[in-house]
Amino acid sequence: MRFGIKTLDEAQVEGKTVLCRVDINQPVDREKGTLKSINRLAACVPTVKELADKGAKVVLLAHQGSDIEYKNYYTTRPHAKVLGELLGREVKWIDDVCGPAARSEIQKLQNGGILLLDNVRFVAEEQTLFEMKLRLTHGQQAKTLLVEKLAPLADLYVCDAFAAAHRDQPSLCGFEQVLPSYMGRLFEKEFCTVSQVMEAPARPCVFVLGGAKISDAFLMMKTVLERGVADQILTGGLVSNIFLAALGKETGQGSLDFIINANYGDYLEKAKGLYAQYGKKITLPEDLAWVENGARREAAIGEIPADIAAVDIGGNAAKTYREAILNAKTVFVNGPMGVFEQAPSEAGTKAVWQALADTEAHTVLGGGDSITATEKYGLTDKMGYICTGGGALIRFLTGEELPVVKALRHGAGLCEN
Repeated sequence: MRFGIKTLDEAQVEGKTVLCRVDINQPVDREKGTLKSINRLAACVPTVKELADKGAKVVLLAHQGSDIEYKNYYTTRPHAKVLGELLGREVKWIDDVCGPAARSEIQKLQNGGILLLDNVRFVAEEQTLFEMKLRLTHGQQAKTLLVEKLAPLADLYVCDAFAAAHRDQPSLCGFEQVLPSYMGRLFEKEFCTVSQVMEAPARPCVFVLGGAKISDAFLMMKTVLERGVADQILTGGLVSNIFLAALGKETGQGSLDFIINANYGDYLEKAKGLYAQYGKKITLPEDLAWVENGARREAAIGEIPADIAAVDIGGNAAKTYREAILNAKTVFVNGPMGVFEQAPSEAGTKAVWQALADTEAHTVLGGGDSITATEKYGLTDKMGYICTGGGALIRFLTGEELPVVKALRHGAGLCEN
């Protein structure tokens, strides 16, 4: 048991039916019916393989598509094919989630067999709008259609979906109320890695926070500063632009207009308060970059033209950030330094990511844009650990108890000692 949650080391699975919730949500090419990335599928392979190799009857539950708009949902059929190729064995698929067809296929499974059900979000109770409107307790989730139909067919439940651990939905939190429950290998690895960052990081511990997801960044920043987790925070992207604007530094009217038009004005006061209290730990870029007639331009803070919109940190800031990263012992990263998708505005992100590859510090990266940047620069193998979770990782680092963690702790109490 780790952090009050049972691990697969404690599970007896031979001959048992195991419901295993994974997060294999990936970008889809709808015209071709194929997946654009297989990172999350590869990440869950160790858990699925271990269960099957030990003789379990493995039933995989997963979602595909944004949980707000129904039009983004997609079948998990292509995922079964990819998983089968990664595992080197058949992964059956059924065009059903918890109806008679799905239940029949589950009952037909043999030891070592693997069955992937269709997208759980085709069931209304798995949608986030359902979650946010009804706010079912975990006990109430245990009485939803999905759990009541599938739980009687299973002997135990395994959650390997750390990336979705911030969601409070039946497939993630309901089964633990009625079945002995365990965390899978990926969940264990990710949860323990980020717990280490929060509880006992090697120091100096540096956080690199950029990107455009401001609410997440500010919540996380407040927590790690208040708890003394972060020794230094390097800011980039919209995060640094908001701090600079809050302190009366010129970032260009375009930057300020974006902050106001995007309804981020409230964060100017939050930034001012955080900097007043923790300014010695918050590093802001000493120069910024913008794009003019397709070419990159840079200037020091205080010399920024009034009418521009900053899109990246400058070269001097990148050198300062590199030095901090090389001198660190732990580095946590969430968000790029600028608009790295375009050549004129990628230099800051590229330089910082190279520093992450070069440092001897333990590096932990999270968030979709951070992962995309890592892949773009071919540095995946140079990073210490890349978390599959975005929202879950952020919520954890804000000090919030994740719903799935709470549920798994409850499910641990249903396991045989």
